[in-house]
Amino acid sequence: MTMFDRRLHAYRPDLAEAELEGKVEASRFVEGTPARVAVPVIALRPEPELARGIDTELLLGEQVMVFDRADGWCWVKATSDGYVGYVTADALSQIDPAPTHIVTVARTFLYPEPELRKPHLTTLSMGSRVHVAGTAEARGNHYVVLEDGTAIFARHVQPIGALDGDDYVEVAARFLETPYLWGGRSGLGIDCSGLVQLAMLMTGRQAPRDTDMQAAGLGEAIDRSEIRRGDLVFWKGHVAIFEDPQTILHANGHSMTVARENFEAAVKRIGSLYQQPTGYRRPFK
Repeated sequence: MTMFDRRLHAYRPDLAEAELEGKVEASRFVEGTPARVAVPVIALRPEPELARGIDTELLLGEQVMVFDRADGWCWVKATSDGYVGYVTADALSQIDPAPTHIVTVARTFLYPEPELRKPHLTTLSMGSRVHVAGTAEARGNHYVVLEDGTAIFARHVQPIGALDGDDYVEVAARFLETPYLWGGRSGLGIDCSGLVQLAMLMTGRQAPRDTDMQAAGLGEAIDRSEIRRGDLVFWKGHVAIFEDPQTILHANGHSMTVARENFEAAVKRIGSLYQQPTGYRRPFK
């Protein structure tokens, strides 16, 4: 049987996703049932154990296919990028109502009602999806109101499908000073490939989740001499975005933030630990 990447293919000895039938060995194959993330951010782990490090994160309103539920965990596959792993069962809800809007700022607050002086309930990241049931105005501010009466500042969301602009670098720059988090994919904490993926998502592009996936198939390979804004540079296990031919943006473990850095200085610093860049790529528009 062919070996498949466990990050992108759901299979275990006892269970596998239906599309792998005949390709992997498993006791049974299932289609999966759809569900949505019901919390602001949830870690997706390689094993159903809280002590395990996280592979990535899923955001409020994102859809998953659930293949198994057991002992308070769900084994899922994210619809957006196909990533497979385990999330706690209480983080998921039914599929309806479908989200209508998406958060477009790095972070925003969810209020108990349309009133900025009320204590906020939680923080939502860029990329979070919500179902807007109405609108309201208070103290001259406009809000969108969700089905449960909670509210978000209206200028912090846009209708899904109406995202404007194609400069994903500008989107990535909104995350400057955001803390670095291994496996992070939100405005509360993000890693290098998560920054690339989320920024591209907000300009209507799809990108694989992990650095090796992006280095292998995101856009086209280019030469260093061709670099322009929006191109990517890869090291083993790391990726950065060119803001211009001399400057990169990246979530990194050196500053432990999303930072702006001179490219040649970064090459010298990173090279002493992780060797030279392994390649350059230009994402397709």
